[in-house]
Amino acid sequence: MTTYDFNDGAGPVPAHQHSNGSGWVADSARVAASAFVGPKAKVYGNAVVSVNARVFDNAVVSGNARVSGNAEVSVNARVYGDTMIYGNARVSDTAKVSFNARVFGNAVVSGNAFIYDDAWVYDNAKVSGNAVIDGNALVSGNAVIDGNTKVSGNAVIWGNALVSDNAEVSGHAKVYGNAVVSGDGVISGNAKVSSVADFAR
Repeated sequence: MTTYDFNDGAGPVPAHQHSNGSGWVADSARVAASAFVGPKAKVYGNAVVSVNARVFDNAVVSGNARVSGNAEVSVNARVYGDTMIYGNARVSDTAKVSFNARVFGNAVVSGNAFIYDDAWVYDNAKVSGNAVIDGNALVSGNAVIDGNTKVSGNAVIWGNALVSDNAEVSGHAKVYGNAVVSGDGVISGNAKVSSVADFAR
């Protein structure tokens, strides 16, 4: 029996090198023959990588995570927990997606961003920098979230909205249209910032 140590504290476990890319895959995980796992990438736990999904560079997919469609996880990204990454979504750099989070559509999560809890990032949204999206937050449309921002609670951001710098959006707040929330701006409660408003201070 071939074993491999994924350095997750479990020690060597039964594993094999995937036929498409030669990356290490634990026997407990499932990777479709059509999916790609690069030589330095790792898939373990009960993770599933299916269809034409690609996991490469030093990326890791573990836990009960699902990566499918044409999604890509690359560079040093980590996808774990019960996360789902699908469609044409991209998770790269040192970004992490965990718990029950979803990243799908054409969404891109990069930099040191962290998406977790039940947060969703989808459509053409882009999350980067040190941004944190958690709770039940939804980020969609062409929204861009970067810098040291935090989006949490039941906040919803969509349209062409930009949230950057040290801004925070929480509660049931909605940021949409061409809105800009930047600097140390805080949007919370039931506040709405729309296409006609710029919020920066």
